[in-house]
Amino acid sequence: MILCAGNNETFDFATPIGVGLIDSAINLTRHCLVHKPEFLLFVGSAGSYGEHKINEIIESKTAANIELGFLDQSAYTPIDNVVSAPTEDVKEVIVNCSNYITTSEEAMEKFRALGLGIENMEFFSVMRVAQIFGIPAGGVFCVTNYCDANAHRDFIANHGFAKVLLSEHLKEKGLIRG
Repeated sequence: MILCAGNNETFDFATPIGVGLIDSAINLTRHCLVHKPEFLLFVGSAGSYGEHKINEIIESKTAANIELGFLDQSAYTPIDNVVSAPTEDVKEVIVNCSNYITTSEEAMEKFRALGLGIENMEFFSVMRVAQIFGIPAGGVFCVTNYCDANAHRDFIANHGFAKVLLSEHLKEKGLIRG
C-alpha cells in the first residue's frame, strides 16, 4: 500500500493518511485494523539537514522523532524515538519527524551532527504503526528545501516538481504504472 500525507501532498496512486504525527498515526492505524496491508510505502517531501540536495530522491527505512528540546537539553523522552526496518543499505538515511518544521540553521547543523539526514512530518508514525502491526515498511522522499530560514519559501517553490520526481521514481522502480 502506498501512502501520502494529504492536503497539498497527494498522489492519485497513494492513500492520504493526514498531516503530522498524530493524524497520520490515527488514520493509518484505523486502516490497518480494517484492511491490514502486506507492505507500507510512504511517499512525500522532505527538508534536508544539509547533506542532501534539493530534488534528490531518498529511500529510507529508518525514522526518528528527535525534537528541538533534545538539542538544547531542555527535554527528554522515556520512549524509543528511533524505528528502523531491517535493511541491507550500509548508509541508511535517518528521517527525523516532528509536527514542526526546522527553520534554524543552527538546529539543522545539530540534527546533522546527530546523524539525521532529512525531516518529514509523518514518516515516524508510519514506521511505528508498521512496527506494531508487523508490516514491512519504508519511505521515498524528495528534498524540497533545506531546514533554514528559507524552508517554507523553498518548499512552496519546489513542491510541485518534487511530486513529479517522486511519481517518476516510483514508475522507474515498477511500483506504479505510467
